[in-house]
Amino acid sequence: MADAGGFMKFAREEPEKKSTQDRLGSWGEVYAEVDSVARNETVRKQASRCMDCGIPFCHSGGSGCPLGNLIPEWNDLVRRGDWAAASDRLHSTNNFPEFTGKLCPAPCEAGCVLSISPESGGPVAIKRVEQTIADVSWEAGYVQPQIAAVSSGQRVAVVGSGPAGLAAAQQLSRAGHEVTVFERDDRLGGLLRYGIPEFKMEKKVLDRRLAQLQKEGTKFVTGCEVGVDLSVDELNARYDAVVLAVGALRGRDDTTTPGRELAGVHLAMEHLVPANRQVEGDGPSSLDARGKHVIIIGGGDTGADSYGTATRQGALSVTQLDQYPTPPSTRDDERSPWPTWPYLLRTYPAHEEAGERRFAVAVKRFVGDEKGNVRGVELQRVRVTKDLSTGRREVVPVNDEVEELPADLVLFAIGFEGVEEMALLDGLGLSLTKRGTLSCGADWQTSTPGVFVCGDAHRGASLVVWAIAEGRSVAHAVDAFLTGASDLPAPVHPTALPLAVV
Repeated sequence: MADAGGFMKFAREEPEKKSTQDRLGSWGEVYAEVDSVARNETVRKQASRCMDCGIPFCHSGGSGCPLGNLIPEWNDLVRRGDWAAASDRLHSTNNFPEFTGKLCPAPCEAGCVLSISPESGGPVAIKRVEQTIADVSWEAGYVQPQIAAVSSGQRVAVVGSGPAGLAAAQQLSRAGHEVTVFERDDRLGGLLRYGIPEFKMEKKVLDRRLAQLQKEGTKFVTGCEVGVDLSVDELNARYDAVVLAVGALRGRDDTTTPGRELAGVHLAMEHLVPANRQVEGDGPSSLDARGKHVIIIGGGDTGADSYGTATRQGALSVTQLDQYPTPPSTRDDERSPWPTWPYLLRTYPAHEEAGERRFAVAVKRFVGDEKGNVRGVELQRVRVTKDLSTGRREVVPVNDEVEELPADLVLFAIGFEGVEEMALLDGLGLSLTKRGTLSCGADWQTSTPGVFVCGDAHRGASLVVWAIAEGRSVAHAVDAFLTGASDLPAPVHPTALPLAVV
């Protein structure tokens, strides 16, 4: 059984980061390399803080992990030093724990019983334990291809190679189906490749997992836009089922603020993608922040990614703007009671390195020079109100005072509006919902028979852990569609909502 008093013996410890100078001097991950023996011993103690609660909210789909990760079980296996069994238990529910260990915001930790009271020392470091299990799994050779013993003779096309598409592909390949993943970009990975900066996840982590999928029999085709390079007629003729994992990449813009048309005002992805391509060796970025005053509009993950990218490119200054007031430093039990996702001030590693964050402000207009380039932004203090009857938000200036900040590069990181318009959807006879997503039935099947959807394309821009969960679930549905029944797991239902992260 678990050590019920472990949390009283050991304090929560965060992994050591590299120095700011070292982080800004390279694109590598921010965390310091440590001796594996010392790392494993430290994490073993962290895992022993888990009490194996009677009702483990950490792995509940409503308030914790959408994958249903058996967190108390692999925590205890790590506590006892049984890394092989811990790896088996973790991989039984999560195809890519090294992705979630690096990128997931860890709703499981928000649902940890130890997060109820500050006196407990904070939640179990679940994300750190998960990442270490993943690291040990690769180092010790526990991760091996799982090749299906019998072929079903059925062929499945997966469109999109992000985490949802890859999870679906791996599950279906292991079930004996012949799976081909189509990716319109020149490299595999979707946003894992070109949206996530190297300092958050080095792409060698992605590449080694892709190599495992290939050894298991999954085929990949890059540089192919299905519906254009491969017609819908050819798609239907070649494959018995199709999975749409095309993401929700249509960036939200603001076309109403005066000066939006000025050169130097861009969507954040227009900055992140070429920066990631440069790290891949494709040559200098077409949108470099070097020597520029950078303004980032939006306070979420994409904004932080642009923030860290701009500082590494050598920006003169970086300022991130958020129209909401500064969040509290501790959980507000009325606004976000345990075990829901707490409304807190979240500081990413990029914020520790340089730059500034400004809250409760909004851009009144973008200021240009005589050549049509942006040279500054006019800011106003604002408050955000919400009409309870309609749900509409309104950003209202608190006074007439205006402050101007220098700006040579402005990046909108205010979210995504849904699936991009594409010939594939028209060819399949599919239309988008009002939310810009693709709807499906209880079996993950769209209105077009044999065509399924999962991930951001279905639920809108969300977390990597939800993408993997939906990919696993759609694989179950496709397997049942092709064979009449399925033993593959289905961790989430199409109507499941992320109650923990809002």
